[in-house]
Amino acid sequence: MTADLTEVPSGRGVEPRPPVRREPPEEHPKLPLRDRLTRLDVKFTPYLFIAPFFVLFAVIGLFPLLYTGYVSLFDWELGGDEHPFVGLGNYTALLADDQFWNALFNTVSIFVLSSVPQMITAVLLAALLNTALRARTAWRMGVLLPYVASLVALAIIFSNLFGKQYGLINTFLEGVGLSPVDWQGNWFASHVAIATMVNWRWTGYNALIVLAAMQAIPREVHEAALVDGAGAVRRFVSITLPLLRPTIIFVVITSTIGGLQIFTEPKLFDPAGGSGGGFSHQYQTVVLYLYQAGFQDFDLGYASAMAWILFLVVLVIAAANFFLTRRIASTGESE
Repeated sequence: MTADLTEVPSGRGVEPRPPVRREPPEEHPKLPLRDRLTRLDVKFTPYLFIAPFFVLFAVIGLFPLLYTGYVSLFDWELGGDEHPFVGLGNYTALLADDQFWNALFNTVSIFVLSSVPQMITAVLLAALLNTALRARTAWRMGVLLPYVASLVALAIIFSNLFGKQYGLINTFLEGVGLSPVDWQGNWFASHVAIATMVNWRWTGYNALIVLAAMQAIPREVHEAALVDGAGAVRRFVSITLPLLRPTIIFVVITSTIGGLQIFTEPKLFDPAGGSGGGFSHQYQTVVLYLYQAGFQDFDLGYASAMAWILFLVVLVIAAANFFLTRRIASTGESE
């Protein structure tokens, strides 16, 4: 116990302040070992659960990405003893490469020819699957069959469908009096054929995503519009499509990211099985050109620079997806 003798003024002079008793701080009882372990479990166990993902991502995702950026700064020939530093030389040469711009144009062209019909078909297919169909579960599972099927098998089938001499489509065209089409040799025809392969595989997958968003729309909204006299088409245009806007934008952006990385379809579409994308590179995509530079020409520095430019393009589109989704969500909340 200590006494505070601070003097305070009074009418008769200065008098000492009465002593203040200060109690010692109370000691918290020590928690049992079981309670302490429970607290540690609640605090650290969630991080242990998510740690495997970040460890695997660092090993097979982040490290190759950073190492590819490092390799892109060198003239890195596979099998060479020396790798001279060139800085941004690979990037400068790539931006001046006509074949790269041709591959980028082909990639965008195939994406446009596939994404636009794919989104329209996916929305209409989702609307059909959302109706009172018999065996709806079987139909919904059926639209996923192209997605779960082997991509190599699909590519072989479509390569035979679009064959120049014995393809089923050319046989049909000749049967109705039309001239056959050189699906591999013609620039536009080859893009249409590859886009058809992409649409066949991904339309059902995107339709199920849109269907899930449709089923999340409150039924009361449609019932109110039905009471007001709105027909099925009117409800679909004025209610369903506006409420599907965030989902449609998400699907479009993810389809764009996937379309920029298209590789298997154009590679297997080539009768020779090469990565040149035809005799004049008429359907060579960016990833096909990357494969050619890295695994056929063995110019790893140039291929790494191409991979990083493609990564930056995908990153910009992903950022646009984030900002568009957030803006649309905030607009919906304000309304």
